[in-house]
Amino acid sequence: MVGPAASTSDAAGSSRADLVARLRESGMITTAAVEEAVLAVRREHFMPAGTPLEVAYGVDNSVVTKRDEHGVAISSVSAAYIQAQMLEQASLRPGMRVLEVGSGGLNAAMIAEIVGEKGHVLSVDIDAEVVDRAGRLLDEAGYGNRVRVLATDAGAGLLGEDPFNAIIVTVGAWDIAPAWLEQLAPDGVLVVPLIMNGVTRTICFRRDGDHLVSTSMAVAGFVSMQGAGQHAERVFLLPDSTGKQVKLRFDSTIPDDVNLLDGVLGTERTDVWSGASIRHGVSFASLHLWLAWYMPGFCLLAADEGTAVASERGRWFPFGVVRGAAFAYLVVRPDLDGAGVEFGARAYGSDGKLAAAALCEQIRAWDREGRGTEPEFGYWPVGVDRSGIPPEAAVLDKHHGSVTISWPALD
Repeated sequence: MVGPAASTSDAAGSSRADLVARLRESGMITTAAVEEAVLAVRREHFMPAGTPLEVAYGVDNSVVTKRDEHGVAISSVSAAYIQAQMLEQASLRPGMRVLEVGSGGLNAAMIAEIVGEKGHVLSVDIDAEVVDRAGRLLDEAGYGNRVRVLATDAGAGLLGEDPFNAIIVTVGAWDIAPAWLEQLAPDGVLVVPLIMNGVTRTICFRRDGDHLVSTSMAVAGFVSMQGAGQHAERVFLLPDSTGKQVKLRFDSTIPDDVNLLDGVLGTERTDVWSGASIRHGVSFASLHLWLAWYMPGFCLLAADEGTAVASERGRWFPFGVVRGAAFAYLVVRPDLDGAGVEFGARAYGSDGKLAAAALCEQIRAWDREGRGTEPEFGYWPVGVDRSGIPPEAAVLDKHHGSVTISWPALD
């Protein structure tokens, strides 16, 4: 007779095998080292009590482990596909020294599996409660002597630590902390979810002289960093006649004329279509990145239930632009004889045609020059010689340096 504990263990083992098969099939796992690590670590052990196995082993399920007093997620177990992607990006090998910024336990355990007994894993987090939980779970899972956990702000530096072969950041970072670069070995890699004008991409960087260059990029989302690396968004609220709101979220500076949007939701709607289409099932995540980099006045949208904008869910995406006395955002309509959609812009405000036309102009530019390609990124710390920045690159200034992006089609 098989008892409940054995049945649960068998089910979890089967779930792990199924998860690996799906990650392999989707290309998120490409190496034996990552496959073996995902198979070895009991994912369910690091989840909140009562988390169903189907949630723990879902390919794209992110599970919140802590919220702040406002209900905002401040710690979570990342989705399995994101963890696998980042481990593949880091190209870890046995014997490596690895720093994980942002603790939880699960990812550190998988890193420990890959670097082996001769490797060294340090997992740090600014939240002592998160660190205590991660340390306890790692001990219970048998990794207490293979992973060291520490409550500290990694952005402030880690005294007494030798350089790391890899630094893996598991929280959304608006900038790259100088301390990370100081603690990275000369041939080391930094894998970081970098927030660029509100849009996040997980980028693997290597050194190239005095700056960093990207070796890979992946789409992902993370809870935002706390501590010295925290960066607050600017939010502008647009109320409708019922008091419900559309929120425009700006990564840095709100346009000077944003006050012209007062009462904008009470104006007539304007639609403009770009002529650029895409088939169902084909990713257009590169469009989001393109707009974030090349669209002045770019913002992210959120809409309260009950607003006219929210009622159109499924036909719009939260990427917009402010132009004069109007804002516009990305929308789609059926195209390609039902096999795809056409991109367009929907606007509110007296300058609606101007805002919508500006957004459609960038959609068409992406369609011509950025579609189907993967950009390359660079990071140039403050104080280094910037003459090597490619002339075709766009530049986004941060506190500690500048990020650049170059699209192959623009070379």
